Amino acid sequence: MTLSALSTPALLIEQSRLQENLAAMQATADANDVTLRPHVKTHKSVAIAEQQQQRGAEGLTVATVHEAETFVAAGFDDVRVAYPVVGRPKHERLRALRAAATLSFTVDTMAGADQASAVYAGADNPVEVLMEVDVGHGRCGVHWADDAAAVALAQHIASLPGLQLAGILTHAGQAYDGPSDDETAKGALRRAARHERDRMLSVACALAEADGVDVTPDDLEISVGSTPSMAAFENATRDGFRVTEIRPGNYVMHDAMQVALGAAPLGDCALTVLTTVVSTQQKPDGTAHAFVDAGKKVFTTDTGYGTDGHGIALADAAQMRPHPGLRVDHLSEEHGWLTMTGDADLTVGDRLRIVPNHACVTVANQDTLHVVDGPSVVDAWSVDARGG
Repeated sequence: MTLSALSTPALLIEQSRLQENLAAMQATADANDVTLRPHVKTHKSVAIAEQQQQRGAEGLTVATVHEAETFVAAGFDDVRVAYPVVGRPKHERLRALRAAATLSFTVDTMAGADQASAVYAGADNPVEVLMEVDVGHGRCGVHWADDAAAVALAQHIASLPGLQLAGILTHAGQAYDGPSDDETAKGALRRAARHERDRMLSVACALAEADGVDVTPDDLEISVGSTPSMAAFENATRDGFRVTEIRPGNYVMHDAMQVALGAAPLGDCALTVLTTVVSTQQKPDGTAHAFVDAGKKVFTTDTGYGTDGHGIALADAAQMRPHPGLRVDHLSEEHGWLTMTGDADLTVGDRLRIVPNHACVTVANQDTLHVVDGPSVVDAWSVDARGG
């Protein structure tokens, strides 16, 4: 099948770029002697997860109980929910999966630990729990610099029936903030990666010195990961502790945000949206616009540091060359609004490919990933873990 036979909007995965991205992150993990436990929220696809494991990934990271259920049902037997699971119904769903897989999840409050213990206290074996740490993102997790709070929560988790404190986990979401005034993009990534690593090692050392926690470098998992911070990741040792696993997700595809941050060149972006021009209009102010059949429900309205509009329209998808005269200015539910300048001259029925700002949300809104090799569609993979 050729691209011309696809109905639009359609998500395209360039096969060669996907394979190069998978190989590059596995090489990063191997070079730093860490386990790669990829986050599947980006692709939600059993087919891609299988390829990640074939290349050496060990276990999967998920964001939701539904994702855990989907991948365990597909045969994956080591799944970590990198999210503070709360509520008996969700914990009971996770507990039901333990007959087929090793399950773990995060806790970042004493109340959350208590709720989990109430479900797992009667289990034959305790469930592995990782304490979530905030290394600068400001979202969930005990603050990395508050040793007393970290020790108190770790002691509480260790004291509860049904729970086993297996490690500490973080997400350096601040890597998406971009550089400060006196930094380069690469310098900002190095800073974020260094902070993520060193602050986690600091927490590990504090736990090792505390009573009632009983952790050592041999048994404490230290889990980090965001695609931007992995672009500059280098492992290190402090008092015997090292980062043990990385959990990037977006690296399989990359997107306009990663390009803007300097985490990947545009040529590494494996995901594009194939879309069709449904209308062209000359506005009273003299500006020329094209409207395509992909709007918020495809691209989402996510923007980030350094992004310009809602995606990168390509003049040449084979060479991944952006079109200098097209800007994705605005989105409504079913329409993408493009401004045309210079030599841009789209007409109704024309097709073009656009790199989305945020690959994870774009994929979550669609059913199918079309695998392409140049102009040919060579496979179609389902987005298995949508919803839930």
